[in-house]
Amino acid sequence: MRGKDYYVILGVERSDTADEIRKVYRKLAMKFHPDRNPGDKAAEERFKEINEAYAVLGDAEKRKQYDSFGAEGFGQRYSQEDIFRGFDFQSIFRDMGGGGGGGGDLFESLFGGRGAGRGHRPGPAPKGEDVKTDLRISFYESIEGGERIVQVPSPTGGFEKVNIKVPAGVSTGKTLRLRGKGAASMYGGDRGDLYLRILVEADAVFTRDGNDLRCEVKVPVSMLVLGGTVEVPTLSGPKRVKVAEGTQPGATMRLQKMGAPGTGGARGDLYARLMPVLPTTLDDPLRRLFRELAEAGF
Repeated sequence: MRGKDYYVILGVERSDTADEIRKVYRKLAMKFHPDRNPGDKAAEERFKEINEAYAVLGDAEKRKQYDSFGAEGFGQRYSQEDIFRGFDFQSIFRDMGGGGGGGGDLFESLFGGRGAGRGHRPGPAPKGEDVKTDLRISFYESIEGGERIVQVPSPTGGFEKVNIKVPAGVSTGKTLRLRGKGAASMYGGDRGDLYLRILVEADAVFTRDGNDLRCEVKVPVSMLVLGGTVEVPTLSGPKRVKVAEGTQPGATMRLQKMGAPGTGGARGDLYARLMPVLPTTLDDPLRRLFRELAEAGF
């Protein structure tokens, strides 16, 4: 029963003591007891409502949680099995002078076997909240993978260290899930899960495009015109690559399987863009040379 105000159902105030709430409940339970209202479906539903309300407000811990989370929040965390767990229906009606019907049997007949009557099998307690946070890793960690140690709140207080395995090839926005490393359950259930959103730090040399890597390589204008070899940075160190004669500025060279690892271990490619380096100052001999090139149509 989600979103219902148990205080309104019982007609009590939030400031009322446990004894005051119990007295009100006893009167209502006797008034709407099915044995006193045979065949009255409305009275039966009212009887169910007041018992559910008292199962919460009559339990100090559940009442505390209900007051903390509110009706809607409490309903999202507690199932009806959770609400009636520990609710001794039979002893309550024995204390009230009977009321007929046998407490446990009546409880099971009204609530379909839920609660603390005979034959009850409690459902699992709600697990703790999932925890979501960011994990920043270096560019090279994202490529090659590795291990990290992060600190998460411990159920017993303080923090605990958790070893994280960063898979090779992981990219920004991907999420790692660690089961049972989230928040502790307030109801005795399993811990929630820990979700780590990966944020990859930018690199000064490479940018990533899926499993492919891109970089820029500065070359002198003469190399683009005459050809030659240039050092291209790769993840495993510089690699000398041939530049063809007459290569145009901004041309891209492809180095196969030298990118980032992907699914199944296959690597992407590395694309190196050739950027010409122009002189910023000219001495007389260099100025004459460029004038001659200009006269020749270059």
